Amino acid sequence: MAYRWCKALMVFGFGLLLAASPEKLLFPVQVGDRWGFVDREGKMAINPQFDEAGPFREGRAWLKLSRRYGFIDAAGSYVANPQFDRVGNFREGLAWAEVEDRVGFVDRQGRWAIQPQFGKARDFSSGLAAVQLGDLWGFVNPKGELVINPQFEEVGDFVDGLAPVKIGRLWGFVGKDGKLRINPQFESARNFAEGLAPVEVEDRFGFVDKAGKLVVNPQFDDAWPFSEGRARVRLGRLWGYVDREGKLAITPQFETARDFAEGLAAVESSNDRWGFVDKKGNFVINPQFDEAESFAGGLARVRLSRAWGYVDKTGKYVYAPTK
Repeated sequence: MAYRWCKALMVFGFGLLLAASPEKLLFPVQVGDRWGFVDREGKMAINPQFDEAGPFREGRAWLKLSRRYGFIDAAGSYVANPQFDRVGNFREGLAWAEVEDRVGFVDRQGRWAIQPQFGKARDFSSGLAAVQLGDLWGFVNPKGELVINPQFEEVGDFVDGLAPVKIGRLWGFVGKDGKLRINPQFESARNFAEGLAPVEVEDRFGFVDKAGKLVVNPQFDDAWPFSEGRARVRLGRLWGYVDREGKLAITPQFETARDFAEGLAAVESSNDRWGFVDKKGNFVINPQFDEAESFAGGLARVRLSRAWGYVDKTGKYVYAPTK
């Protein structure tokens, strides 16, 4: 089974909305054909003026104007004028940015910290970022120094000191020194989280620990990393959740499911409506939305028809769906 990364290189997702500061949370909203930001109470904090806008991460949010991307701070002031062809979100003080088919990293002031030189790049994680030179992937530190030379066909991110890498047709895990810690033996592998990583063996997914031992035998049609003690898994066409022992905590019953965040998970029910369940599988917010993202900062982004809004954990609209 081909390995599938659902995380695109350019992060436009709104499920993870982080604080611009401990006191101020801002959330992107679309009003007509312009984007702005509202606060936690749903009041407009940055007036709609952008062609597109992303979530705040580490006090910065990307925006798009006239086909170019830049960054603003929580006051709505530019820290980097629109000048990039594509960008990512800030993570560990840096964000990747692309100019003329080359990718580098900018700091929170919008200055190049690592000059554009890579074909592709992933976010920094645990002090290292995956970068592509030619057809192969390696890892750089925040200074732009290659600490692991490009040698892998595909890679994931470093978590708990290990990163999944593809060598030939098989996946294994390397440490930050680039040495193999878990030999390539899996058809696919995903990032570690909470001490376990999903791996694929003979078209079935299970979980390994950091020693490479299978602690949850391959039995699922798909599986994703743990979040808040639960991992989403698929059996047949339906999704459910397992605990760290691999026992079904929520029986597969959903058409689609997202990771748990702030105690709740967005799920799509059999009637094609989205709602939110707790860790026992009980609906806390009944299925009623056409789409829903994960909670962050106490709010979740939800869609009705073509309009998006935000709800709190009681299901009450803080910002009614608009387009």
